[in-house]
Amino acid sequence: MEDLLFLSHRIPYPPNKGDKVRSYHLLRFLARHYRVHVGAFIDTPEDWAHAPVLQELCHGETHWAALNPRWARVKALRGLWRDQSLTYHYYANRGMQRWVNDLMGRLKVPRILVYSAAPCRFVMHPWSHQPRCVIDFVDVDSVKWLEYARSSRGLMSRIHARESRTLQEMERAIASRFAASLFVSHAEAELFRQVAPESADRVHYWENGVDSEFFNPLEAYPNPYGSGETLVFTGAMDYRPNIQGVVWFAERIFSRIRQKSPTARFAIVGARPDRAVKRLATQEGIEVVGAVADVRPYLAHARAAVAPLMIARGVQNKVLEAMAMAKPVIATPQAMEGIRYHPGLHNWVTEKPELFAHYALKLLDPLEGVQKAAEYGQMGRQFILEHYQWETNLQKVLGILEP
Repeated sequence: MEDLLFLSHRIPYPPNKGDKVRSYHLLRFLARHYRVHVGAFIDTPEDWAHAPVLQELCHGETHWAALNPRWARVKALRGLWRDQSLTYHYYANRGMQRWVNDLMGRLKVPRILVYSAAPCRFVMHPWSHQPRCVIDFVDVDSVKWLEYARSSRGLMSRIHARESRTLQEMERAIASRFAASLFVSHAEAELFRQVAPESADRVHYWENGVDSEFFNPLEAYPNPYGSGETLVFTGAMDYRPNIQGVVWFAERIFSRIRQKSPTARFAIVGARPDRAVKRLATQEGIEVVGAVADVRPYLAHARAAVAPLMIARGVQNKVLEAMAMAKPVIATPQAMEGIRYHPGLHNWVTEKPELFAHYALKLLDPLEGVQKAAEYGQMGRQFILEHYQWETNLQKVLGILEP
């Protein structure tokens, strides 16, 4: 097997949040074709216990860099007086740079795949053996920061706008140096071609997948809910778009639903709920569940999943996983924009609170709702089986690494 260097901004295991789901399946696929050397950051203490899993998986050398988020935010401030991205300085790490330099010098690794923009700083060097470098940007992150700026005020809006500008400069510089730039969807790839037209011919995409055997609606799962039909949201609850989305749903939509369906429940399932999220538990019918060992029972016993995101980039794994579990998904256009169009499934897409509530009530109806939820749930499951399988979608990456 030939060597490949894989760098990531976060250890790609366990696959328990969006970016780690994609990076884990990518790494596992690459490990079947290359001897993979992995360098990644670990930003939560519990993730150190998972390092041996990846060491066994990849058969190459590994380097784990501890990242203290508080100290990293202080380091990121260097970008303010250097007119550079704060993200770039957030991941500054001399140990990681020394490890990469030593590995490349000793092994002359012929291929490098970097997951997300930040770790590219460690391979932006004129290596004598000229390795083939590929970046998986996943999303156009600079546009997300622009959306943050538009939804913020005052100083924070200016800081977010500045980060959007400087990060876009960094993204374009990376794309111009690398052999290929990858994204999570056709829409994200097209957006980046507009952002970086000079690199348009080297921009590609590969779509996420779902482990449809794991997310199997036919298995028996214990019911984690009490009485009443439940709408569920799943996702990391310290992530700004998720926080904003569930607060908007609770305040603008769920109150409408409860007026006509008094026993309806809304479950918010995800680790590290923010203070604003915890406050929602005081609202009648809302349960803030927090972290769970297995999200499948919460999907299996919900009538439908909701994805009320106002800011979203790329593909929402929470939507794909709900579909894999044969659950209808009521979503905003932002939450669905990276997912392939399906006329039936897009019947449940809206950003109008009154229409969102109307869709939910149709599925919660005690007579027709069960049948309708089952019908659209099976439609979503079939859609996942046809278009969102990891093994099929990852073949494109191999073709880009081996032109």
